[in-house]
Amino acid sequence: MNKIVIIGCGNVGMSYAYALVNQKTNVDELVLIDVNKKKAEGEAMDLNHTLPYAPNRLKIYAGEYKDCHDADIVCIAAGANQNPGETRMDLINKNSVIFKSIVTEVVESGFNGIFLVATNPLDVMTYLTWKYSKFDHSRVIGSGTSLDTARLRYLIGDRLDIDPRNVHAYVIGEHGDSEFVPWSNANIGLQNITNFIPKEELDDICHEVRKSAYEIIDRKGNTSYGIGMALVRITNAILDDENSIIAISSYDKDNNLFVGGPSIINREGVKKRIYFNLNEDETAHLQRSIDIIKDAINTLETD
Repeated sequence: MNKIVIIGCGNVGMSYAYALVNQKTNVDELVLIDVNKKKAEGEAMDLNHTLPYAPNRLKIYAGEYKDCHDADIVCIAAGANQNPGETRMDLINKNSVIFKSIVTEVVESGFNGIFLVATNPLDVMTYLTWKYSKFDHSRVIGSGTSLDTARLRYLIGDRLDIDPRNVHAYVIGEHGDSEFVPWSNANIGLQNITNFIPKEELDDICHEVRKSAYEIIDRKGNTSYGIGMALVRITNAILDDENSIIAISSYDKDNNLFVGGPSIINREGVKKRIYFNLNEDETAHLQRSIDIIKDAINTLETD
């Protein structure tokens, strides 16, 4: 029996829940928790009405923090939304306060599973979840650059008219404005991507990935479907003990923080963070991204 608890029934949490119901997964029980209990109840009722057409049978209900005690995964999708004109880092003070309360209550329930974090600023919130929970870092996962990597692969696949699943490239660093693509490690059919797309066009693609969230938020007010699917992909890697490589926010031992990069995920959480060779420019870019996360953490801890 696999049980997932989603904390936060906003656009992201419910896109994740809806994607879980629609896909064939090993989830048996889904619990929704929200500060607005009536909303959680309504969302659970609505999802239950999809089950006659769903690929799996599962139990769905609105719950409380005590329901986390035997969960395999607790996904935190609660927090303030990113408004038009705001950066992900602008949310840091609002969401750090919310997280301390949430993580404390989850841990006090007796929860001993894996935290999956989806709230921005993602890397900082994942770090705070680790600090507040005192869990081993392997059992704290942030969605990281999984969504950004999906955006990247979609754009390249669309540009070259190939299946995006056959694009082997990652977005790494902060899930935010300093994220980047290490093109020296991006391949299609065992060939470096520069054999297919000129360097100047690659820079345009990277810029388009970076600005995607802002453009979507400007048009519809939020991003939700992409992250919902990314969270399901991470969930399946955990529950199916896949040892799959996904670009998540995982613990970087050299810098004592969480940052986006390819990591091996299985039933125990993060089995291993993958480190790979970067050229001089990419190394400097990654360090700038790490410094931004570090500065944000230091600001919070100073306060």
